[in-house]
Amino acid sequence: MPKTIAFFPEGAYGPTNNCVGIGDVLRRRGHRVVFIVEESFRGTLEAQGFEERTMRLSPPPEAPEVPGQFWKDFIRDTAPVFRKPTIEQLSEFIAPTFQALVDGARYVDDRLREIFGELRPDVIVEDNVVSFPALPASGIPWVRIVSCNPAELKDPAVPPTFSGYPANDPTGWDEYWDEYARVHRDMHAEFDAFCRERGAPPLPPLELAHSSTHLNLTLFPAEVDYARANPLDGTWHNLEACVRTTDAPYEAPAGEGKLVYLSLGSLGSADIALMQRLIDTLAATPHRVIVSLGPQHELLRLPDHMTGAEFLPQTSILPQVDAVVTHGGNNTITECLWFGKPTVVLPLFWDQYDNAQRMDETGFGVRLDTYGHAPEELTAALDRVLGDGALHQRLAAVSERLHRRPGTEHAADLIERLT
Repeated sequence: MPKTIAFFPEGAYGPTNNCVGIGDVLRRRGHRVVFIVEESFRGTLEAQGFEERTMRLSPPPEAPEVPGQFWKDFIRDTAPVFRKPTIEQLSEFIAPTFQALVDGARYVDDRLREIFGELRPDVIVEDNVVSFPALPASGIPWVRIVSCNPAELKDPAVPPTFSGYPANDPTGWDEYWDEYARVHRDMHAEFDAFCRERGAPPLPPLELAHSSTHLNLTLFPAEVDYARANPLDGTWHNLEACVRTTDAPYEAPAGEGKLVYLSLGSLGSADIALMQRLIDTLAATPHRVIVSLGPQHELLRLPDHMTGAEFLPQTSILPQVDAVVTHGGNNTITECLWFGKPTVVLPLFWDQYDNAQRMDETGFGVRLDTYGHAPEELTAALDRVLGDGALHQRLAAVSERLHRRPGTEHAADLIERLT
C-alpha cells in the first residue's frame, strides 16, 4: 500500500541530494514523498516533482533569501579559520557551527510538530547533524541518515571526529578529544535539557544528535570505512553510496587531454581567493577542466579553454571525467568511488579532513594542504592519480561492486519495512 514518507534534510545541498536519491526510488514505487525544507529552498524540490512543506530555522530576514545563503555567508566570513589546525577549528568553527544548528533546532521545534500533525507521515527520514526533538517525541517511526564521514560516530579505534588524523597513529587523539569535550560541554548540557523538556530522550554524552531506535543509515564504501572497536548495533546499515539519478544530462567539452573536474562544493567555493588560485594552477596544465563555480561565480575568472557554471549536474559529469579535485565532501567522495574516479582532496572544514585522510591512507586519492600547497604539488598529485594504472583498476572494482547494490534501492527497501 502506498505510504506517506517525509524527508527532512539539513538545509544544504549534500544531505538534500542524498535524500532526493532515496526519495526518487520511493516515489517510483508509488509512495507519497514530501520534503520538509527551509523556506530558502522553496520550489527546488517541487521542481523535481516532490511535495514540499517549508519551515524556518531563524526569524525571517528583511531581504529575500536564496537557498542556503546563511551558510554561504557563514563559510565566507569564517574562511580564515580554515587555515588553522583542526584542533584549533574546534573552538573557532566547529562549536559555533553546532551552536547555530542547535539554535535552529530550538526555533523550529513547534513548526515541525505542526507539519508532522498535518502530514501524518508513516515514516520520517532525516539527515541532520543535530537532533530535532520533535522527531523522537512524535511517536512516528523515523530514520537517521549520517551523510558525513562515519568518524562522526565515535569509537575508541576511530580517529577523532573532524580531526583528519591518521587511523593507524593515535598520536594527539587524547589531546583532541579533551579539547572537543571542553568546547562542547556547556552547549551539550543546555541542548540536552531542551530535548528532555520537549519530550525527547536524553542525548548521549557529548553527542548533539539522537540515533533512531528504528533505523540508522551511514554512507561510506566498505573499502574506505573504519574498523571499529565497538561495532554499531543492528539498527545501523551502511548504504555505502547514495547516488541520485535525477541530475540533468551534461555534455563534456570536446578536446584532447584528460578531463578534470574541480569542485569545492557549494560552500567551499565561497572562498574566492582559493578558488581562483586553483583555477589558475589547473589552467597551466594540458588538461581540460570543468569547474563548479559556486555562489560567487561572477567573481571568478575562467580562461577560454576551461568551462564552468554556478551549478553543475555533478552525477552526470563524474562518469565522463578522468580525475576530480575536490574539497572532500562526503557526497563527492562517495560519488567518486561509485563512478571509480581518483581524487585530489583539499579539505576545508568539518568531515572533509577525515575524508581526505581516509582517501589518502587507503590509496584511493591524494590529500594536500589546502592553503599551504605549492602549485606544482597540485599538478604533480593530479598527474600521479591520472597515471596510476593499478589505482584505476582498484577503483573500477569498487565501482562495479557498488553498482551491484545501489544504496538508494537498499535504503528504500529498509524504509519500506518500517511502514
